Amino acid sequence: MNRKIMVVTAAYGYDAVRAAGGQTAMLPIIAEAGADGVEIRREMLTEAELNTLPTLADAIEIFGLLACYSAPEPLFLQDSSLNPLLPELLHEAQALQALWLKVSLGHFTHTDQFDTLRGWLDNSGMELVVENDQTPCGRLQPMQRFVDACQALNLPVPLTFDMGNWLWAGDVPEDAAQHLASAVGYIHVKAAIPHHDNYRAVPPDEAEPRWLALLNRLPAEVPRGIEFPLEGQDLTAVTRHYVDLLREE
Repeated sequence: MNRKIMVVTAAYGYDAVRAAGGQTAMLPIIAEAGADGVEIRREMLTEAELNTLPTLADAIEIFGLLACYSAPEPLFLQDSSLNPLLPELLHEAQALQALWLKVSLGHFTHTDQFDTLRGWLDNSGMELVVENDQTPCGRLQPMQRFVDACQALNLPVPLTFDMGNWLWAGDVPEDAAQHLASAVGYIHVKAAIPHHDNYRAVPPDEAEPRWLALLNRLPAEVPRGIEFPLEGQDLTAVTRHYVDLLREE
């Protein structure tokens, strides 16, 4: 199985990416490590970079990588209305030639605006994926309600299953996998260990084997994104180690 492995630029650390010259500077590392693609983070782009996304798209293509685009925005605002920024974010993802746009769920309560959302997606030609974040909105119950609503109304919005965020939100990751696996279109791979009163992300081979058992409960064919810390003197070698690990598991 030629499973697609994406590398989230934030895995290298915001300060390190900034010091290297931005997310474009990480592309040769990711490509030389044998990954299939890169997840570009909107919050790590400068204003100038946001205004020249086709240039970044060209660089990604030159290195032979696929792209996905992550924006730190909720799909639904606090009043349960659709986020009016979504058409702009979809346009940015399109300019980046991304496979999909990733956002968090936000305050989903009803399906009244599903037709509007469907229209935005149709007009953009982009796929949207919704991630479980570390807030109460990203807990299993609201995520499951959203999945059920999408299935009932035939709205094609799969999930990004972040393996670690369930712990931060206070849920059991295995329960989430049991209920949501069929709706997962992308996996953020990370292991997490207790840290003070919370958790911190760690590379999977530095954690208990729970992460692998959880990964095996999720669809084997969907892309996997590396979102745990990638650190070391030789970032290409470190990245290659985990690309190979996730492609085999």
